[in-house]
Amino acid sequence: MINNLNFEKVNGLMPCIIQDEATRKVLMLGYMNEEALEKTQTENRVTFFSRTKNRLWTKGETSGNFLTVKNISVDCDNDTLLIKVDPVGEVCHTGSDTCFDEKNEGDAFLFQLEKVIQDRKNNPSDKSYTSSLFKKESIKSLKKWAKKQSKLSSKQRTKMMIYFWEKLLI
Repeated sequence: MINNLNFEKVNGLMPCIIQDEATRKVLMLGYMNEEALEKTQTENRVTFFSRTKNRLWTKGETSGNFLTVKNISVDCDNDTLLIKVDPVGEVCHTGSDTCFDEKNEGDAFLFQLEKVIQDRKNNPSDKSYTSSLFKKESIKSLKKWAKKQSKLSSKQRTKMMIYFWEKLLI
């Protein structure tokens, strides 16, 4: 797909939407010429063509706040890129998480839950129910529990799920 990009259509500067892969927040918009795209792919760090500096500019080259490339997608017209990244530090030169003055954090409950679960997995504690689920014998128990849930009524499942989520966050 990247080989089919239409740089002529955009006067040599391809709009690039930069999105945090984990939070799905749009972080910024930049522009790439073909050389910037090639450097981005080679170095796995986002490089733009700076219209004000009139040169290639790797995001983070002075601040250290690089954007590590995770995925590059092309839109349906082959004239815009969506680059999913893992940002290191703030993205905006003003010190904001994004160039739209937003916090770069997930809005959804599930994003927060995922962070808690990952923390419990990475930093296990004997006092944590969630940590215990990552033990081999717990995975077998969890499969049995899930099978049992499919046989319960909707109301019973709801009660059990509330209980499970409460335990999970401990």
